Amino acid sequence: MNNKEITYVLHHYKEEDLPFGAVSPPIFQTSIFSFKSFHDFSRALNDETNNYLYTRGNNPTVNILEEKIAALEQGEKAKFFASGVAAIASSVLAFVRSGDHIISVKDCYSWTQTLFERYLSRFGIETTFVEGTNVDEIEDMIKPNTKIIYLESPTTFTFKLQNLRQIAVVAKKQGIRTIVDNSWATPYFQQPINMGIDLVVHSASKYLGGHSDLVAGVVIGKRKEIEHIFKTEFLNIGAVIDPFTAWLILRGLRTLHIRMQRHFESTMKVTKYLSSHPKVERVIYPFLNSHPQFELAKRQMSGGSGLFSIKLITGNINRISKFVDKLRYFKKAVSWGGYESLVFPYVISHPDAPKDLRSLVRLHIGLEEPEMLIKDLENALKDL
Repeated sequence: MNNKEITYVLHHYKEEDLPFGAVSPPIFQTSIFSFKSFHDFSRALNDETNNYLYTRGNNPTVNILEEKIAALEQGEKAKFFASGVAAIASSVLAFVRSGDHIISVKDCYSWTQTLFERYLSRFGIETTFVEGTNVDEIEDMIKPNTKIIYLESPTTFTFKLQNLRQIAVVAKKQGIRTIVDNSWATPYFQQPINMGIDLVVHSASKYLGGHSDLVAGVVIGKRKEIEHIFKTEFLNIGAVIDPFTAWLILRGLRTLHIRMQRHFESTMKVTKYLSSHPKVERVIYPFLNSHPQFELAKRQMSGGSGLFSIKLITGNINRISKFVDKLRYFKKAVSWGGYESLVFPYVISHPDAPKDLRSLVRLHIGLEEPEMLIKDLENALKDL
């Protein structure tokens, strides 16, 4: 999609005939919907996929949001969930059963890894973890019972990319479904469905919402697959997004194209500064030409977000702690994708991390002036 098409979706798509001439989509804050006749009631009960019956299934505010996200990702249909991990879990659970096999990238989101390692293993579903940077490695891991290849491009903390086009070709030949977490790039910078990927998932708590005031998730794909997820997992588990949260995401989407461009431009300035700093061993960001997959990043994405990692010259917890505590404008918090800048040292969640990961610190560049953030980092690095 070009910028004109993206702007149309964000600002006008599915909003042409809002009730009472409303400019902003109304919040349909209702739990149930009533019917004028026995016949209408019966029809809705027998086809909840295409009717408003109970907000645990469909809701007009939520559906406007789903139509927009599906259009942005170039998918046929989308379904929103109460959280990113709910969207991920439901997308996987809908297509596996006991005895099946999954291939997943190693450095995926921690709760995705927990889903594969602890939850699905209880039901006899095996997961093989791979680096993901080599398509041949993934192909070598395929078994007769492999049902899903789960991707996250780039990955959490280490920012490794997967060649989505090549993996999609391999998977389709074997009849294997592909799922990718596109939270980092967003549909503004990357559209995996156009590269042959089957399902795209997001933590909408991040850039889609963009203001650190909500929790939600979404899955996008072909209509048949999303309706299957709706009937088998969504309705049954009940991890439903509420109408007000959907409205907040709709409001946040108005500025997605502006925010993502600003995140990218500011991050390029900050990463280039850090790349030449003597206290920083390495900056890990796909759009730096020092990244081993820089050329792949340029082919798959039109830009990058505000999240990256640095490797400090020390893995000493006390020194890393001192660096983190000296930062004034980087909040110490989990997640990312909001307007604010964040810092998350790897050792805070992995105190027994191996030597090569102990010095890893993840940074998120928000919407503040990049010069202000550079000055803050310079001050914190001074005594490292």
